[in-house]
This record gives sequence, C-alpha cells and structure tokens, in this order.
Amino acid sequence: MRGGMVEGVHHGSVVVLAPDGSTLFTAGDPDTAMYPRSTAKPVQAAAMARLGLRLPPAGFAIASASHSGEAIHLAAARAVLAGHGLTPEDLRTPEDYPFDPVERDAWVAEGRAPGRLAHNCSGKHAAMLATCREHGWSEPDYLDPAHPLQLAIATTVADLTGAPVPHVSVDGCGAPLFAMSLRGLATALARIATAPAESPEGLVAQGIRAHPELVGGTRRDVTALMRAVPGLIAKDGFEAVQVAALPDGTAVAVKIADGGGRARPPVLAAALALSGVDGAALAPFAGTAGPDGLRVTGALGEHLPAAA
Repeated sequence: MRGGMVEGVHHGSVVVLAPDGSTLFTAGDPDTAMYPRSTAKPVQAAAMARLGLRLPPAGFAIASASHSGEAIHLAAARAVLAGHGLTPEDLRTPEDYPFDPVERDAWVAEGRAPGRLAHNCSGKHAAMLATCREHGWSEPDYLDPAHPLQLAIATTVADLTGAPVPHVSVDGCGAPLFAMSLRGLATALARIATAPAESPEGLVAQGIRAHPELVGGTRRDVTALMRAVPGLIAKDGFEAVQVAALPDGTAVAVKIADGGGRARPPVLAAALALSGVDGAALAPFAGTAGPDGLRVTGALGEHLPAAA
C-alpha cells in the first residue's frame, strides 16, 4: 500500500500443519510441485547425517545455511573442510562475493576477488565433500545427480517429504535441486524439528537451534526469527520460499509465486501467528504498521500481529 492505495500485489501459497500432520490452514495450492531452493538444505544435511556424517552443532548449522559471508560463516565452512582434510579449492561452488551487502562492499573495498568459500552455499558443499571423503566416494563429481551422494540425498528427500521427487533440476550453486510440494517441505522440516536429539535429523535440528547466526547471518530476518521464537528452526530460500517448524512439530511453508522476497516475512509471520506463536515475538516480521506498507489479506491476514 502507498498513500492508501494498492501499489502491488503478490500471489502465493502457504500451508500450516498441526503436530500430527493434519492441515490447519492452506491458501493457494500447497500440493503443487515447486522448487524449494535453499529451504531444502536442512533436509540435505539430514541426508548426510543419515550417511554417517558427524559434525559439531556449528558444522550442521553451516551445512544447512545460505550464509551471509561473514567471518563466522567462512570460518565454520572452512572448519568442516579442514576436519576432513579438504580445502576451499576442493569446493565446486561458483566463485562469488559474500551474500550480505555490507560484507560484499567491504570485500570489494579491500580488493578481494570472488571466492568459492564466500558463496552462500559453501557450508552445504563442504558437508557434501566431507561425506564423500568419509565414504571414499569420488569428489570432483560430487554434484552429479547420478553420484552416490546425490542419489542418497534424493532418497532422504522422498522419505522426509513423504512423496517421490517429481522433478530434478540444478540449483544456483550447481547442486541437484529436488522439486517437492510446500506440504512436503513442511512435513520434512517438522520431522527434523521433532526428531530425537541423537538421531541424524536431531543432530541437524540441534545445530540450527544452537547457531541461528550461522544459518543466515547477523543482519538476516531468518536468524532474527529463530532468536525471537524459542525452539523454532527455519530456513529461507531464493524465489521467496520459506519453511519453519516448532519443537512440537507445527510447521509452515510459504512460496510467493513471483519470487518477491518482501512478501515472504509477513506471510510467514501470519502463518506462525495462526499456529499459536506469540504475536509480540512476530511483530517485527509482520510488515509496516499504519495504512501503508505490507499487508496480508484474507483469512490468513486476520491472524497477522500488529507491526511494531
């Protein structure tokens, strides 16, 4: 809204699942296949934990991350590599600048060139390489969809989402991208959030909860959201996808159809409010107060907390 008039409209889909997996709310079409983009990283990390990868909590957090490229992120990804006798040169991520604008500007001002470790997916790739090394699998081709690692990840994706993978593409980092529905994405994260602590999925959940700053960054809304809602695990992704799950298994997943990131936080906040999360904790993510700003309309909008 601007000056009391609608300036832009975002369409999308959302699903809210109860702890028993039943549907609390849907809008749009949560059962159509879509690309989860980076929201799939906790599921991929769980697959690697199922394959026997054991990392400290920070390692599983960075494996689940689309990190901002801050020093803490680069150090965490480097530690995963070093712990398995690997180096940043072994990564197959594209050479890139840090994702966070502040970090990127500082990087450029220092005259530093793009690097593989700086790419926001380097933590996931480091974990993939570490898993390959533990199994003695070929490393240069670890991104090939036919590689044993990627075949195992696809199996875990199907298991945790509860549905076969309908389509496989390539994500921006070069890794295989497994399509799924929003319902499947929410189901998968709920299973990770409620898993026993020492199970593979539980190790991933513990890492995310212990280190939300590694999953996103010190200036990222996904990190702020996890700090605001105790026990919540959440992951954002390109093209305006986000998933979040509470410790009791309540889970929400959002996809804004046009990929407009500005619509993602208020829709997610409304969905979490419907799930019973305290509105005061969600207020910073709900949009702009007053007659202008971002507004969620319809049945879901009735649950949106007032913005601060």
